[in-house]
Amino acid sequence: MDMINTPGGILDTDRPGQGIQDLVGAGVDDVLLDLSGFCSAWELETLGEEPLQKARKEGGKVLVSEHPSELYFRAKPLLEQYEKARLRTRTVRAPYLLRNTKRQDLNGLLFDLAKESLKVCKKAGASDLIVSPLFGRGGKEEEWKRNREYYLKLARVAGEHGITILLENQCRDVNGHQIRGICSEAEEAAWWVDRLNEAAGEKRFGFCMDTGVCNLCGQNMREFVLSMGSRIKAVILRDCNGREEVSALPFTCFGTGGRPQTDWLGLIRGLREIQFEGQLILDFADTAAAFSPLLRPKLLGLAKATLEYFRWQVRMEQFLKEHPSMVLFGAGNMCRNYMKCYGEMYPPLFTCDNNQKLWGTKFCGLEVKPPESLKCLPKDCAIFICNIYYREIERQIRGMGIENEIAFFNDEYMPSFYVDRLKRNE
Repeated sequence: MDMINTPGGILDTDRPGQGIQDLVGAGVDDVLLDLSGFCSAWELETLGEEPLQKARKEGGKVLVSEHPSELYFRAKPLLEQYEKARLRTRTVRAPYLLRNTKRQDLNGLLFDLAKESLKVCKKAGASDLIVSPLFGRGGKEEEWKRNREYYLKLARVAGEHGITILLENQCRDVNGHQIRGICSEAEEAAWWVDRLNEAAGEKRFGFCMDTGVCNLCGQNMREFVLSMGSRIKAVILRDCNGREEVSALPFTCFGTGGRPQTDWLGLIRGLREIQFEGQLILDFADTAAAFSPLLRPKLLGLAKATLEYFRWQVRMEQFLKEHPSMVLFGAGNMCRNYMKCYGEMYPPLFTCDNNQKLWGTKFCGLEVKPPESLKCLPKDCAIFICNIYYREIERQIRGMGIENEIAFFNDEYMPSFYVDRLKRNE
């Protein structure tokens, strides 16, 4: 599973040096290249307006939207700096329109920009290009016909470079309110991907799931993921309050009592069930932009840890499969949840606990032993800590001179939970 950061809010495309340094310093090695940084949605929306034309005549910047070939030449210096800093770019995003666009006359230009984006992909060594659909008047049938022709023309170019085109779920801005748009329904999105691949004669299309859009559209993310299945090649992780289009760091948008505004539980459960191994793309551009440049290196460290946390949670079951021999540390609620969901598939040898009263008893079918028993484990046996005091217990185990692999187990996103909590007088 690849982990990718979006440098939005961190990196200035005109002077990217400091942003690249901060990314590399935080241990980031893979970034998404969003070409809207060179040809913005606002530029496309205002194309042809007289003030902009006047600015150009007076020596202003050449607009990429009027000269699509400029897109490649604008992006090339940044890609060269990425290469020098050993930053990979597996995924590129083509320029796109505003959610509330009024333009119905830019389809030809958008095709040229997407075609230039494929050239950028080739230069970057990227494997995937995210291409937003064409908007326009008409019902769903008209939307499909228009986009079918558009995507299949791009597929011919993408096929020459071995690049996969990713569709993305959309919302539409209507008078400031976000409503469901093209491919926001999983069934429709799956149908589009399948029909396009069928027409292309190969698997040239996949899907990029944007969690921010799912949240704005009030969708159950587990159901969305299960409906899309293996068609999902990438997931954009971004938080929002469910009303406004923002790209915030996950877990930073919350309601009363710290309850998350985004359905992370449904997302992780779904991705586990389909055994997702695609790209996790973290988009926290608005959070990054709100921080002082002096604090952004620290924020990047947190962002990278957040992305690694998602990868760990999504791959929890695969991680268990990789450890055929294991014991647990902890005989409480988390151990009980482990045994309920995974005890039969991945049975531990035993569990241990610091509570002497539990030694020699049975808990969820497991013998409870003292921590000292860990010293007798074979070297290939892993110790899974099933207790929220992870770091404290890890220090305890290492302090005993035990060198076995230590892993953390977490029950925040289990397939099911025990609703009641154990009550003990310690």
